[in-house]
Amino acid sequence: MQTSGETNSGAGTIAGDLLAWYDVHARRLPWRRLPGEAPQEPYRVWLSEVMLQQTTVAAVGPYFAKFTQRWPAVIDLAAADDADVMAAWAGLGYYARARNLLACARAVAAMGGAFPDTEEALRALPGLGAYTAAAVAAIAFGRRAVVVDANVERVVARLFAITEPLPGARPAIREATDAITPEVRAGDFAQAMMDLGATVCTVKAPRCLLCPIRDECRAYAEGDPERLPVKAAKKARPTRRGRAFWIVRDGTVWLVRRPGKGMLGGMRALPDDGWNARADGHGEPPLAGGWRSGGLVRHTFSHFDLELQLMLCDAAGGASLAEGEWWPLAGIEEAGLPTVFAKAAQLALAGA
Repeated sequence: MQTSGETNSGAGTIAGDLLAWYDVHARRLPWRRLPGEAPQEPYRVWLSEVMLQQTTVAAVGPYFAKFTQRWPAVIDLAAADDADVMAAWAGLGYYARARNLLACARAVAAMGGAFPDTEEALRALPGLGAYTAAAVAAIAFGRRAVVVDANVERVVARLFAITEPLPGARPAIREATDAITPEVRAGDFAQAMMDLGATVCTVKAPRCLLCPIRDECRAYAEGDPERLPVKAAKKARPTRRGRAFWIVRDGTVWLVRRPGKGMLGGMRALPDDGWNARADGHGEPPLAGGWRSGGLVRHTFSHFDLELQLMLCDAAGGASLAEGEWWPLAGIEEAGLPTVFAKAAQLALAGA
């Protein structure tokens, strides 16, 4: 890593060339305004940034449209029922984000419905880490903030040939990003960096001949930009095994509400046998009965793979169950089941 003086030497050229490129090539996204326009609506910026965490733009688009149509302002989201929000989030994954979303919306509503306009104050809101607070400060309020997501990490690691493996390289990457972030149009600059990483400076086969800052790029000059950033070796992903229970009665299926904290917290789900990221399930069903196998569901979480055995039972006899609800089979898609249980429901219905 070069000294800070060396980093700053081409900062103005990098920012100027990148912003000029962005003015022409900016991606048109539903949560954005055109380059150079007034700062964007804080609610829409915040909502999109939370949704985009570890999720693709293509996946987020329909969810963003659904949320902003149903809850057009932060005070509307703050007043929403938890179950409705969790159901609307179903399928987007990383469900702690939805719980944080509600907590933050309610905190902002308690402040009069206006997001604070500084990075420091934004960091104090529930669920806003360093990246999201910086992104909202820059994009929604035009504040100079250092915005570093995975795309920006890749661009900057290559631009300055930062060879230390991630995550150890992150302080150096942040320092270098700080050195090239302009005082004006900081929000456009942040989005330009993201767009460059998403469309030009890609993980594989970067399109260097189309890059507006390739003349400043050390990895390009060295002839092998794809080798950066260096990533630490991945840990082996464990496989957990468990059971989900499909209990039907008179055209309905028994659903439970998962605990508010923990994996898939607050979501409607099928009963299961307690599997989690650290251990297999115990295998015991929630009631005695004539159980039969309904097939196997495989699902990948961020830290483990799951093999979920689906077990089927007809509870027409009126068996006693713990707290939950009978949900109409015809409307199972409206229950907002997380993806792993939605897969199980599809499997059960296909075999019915």
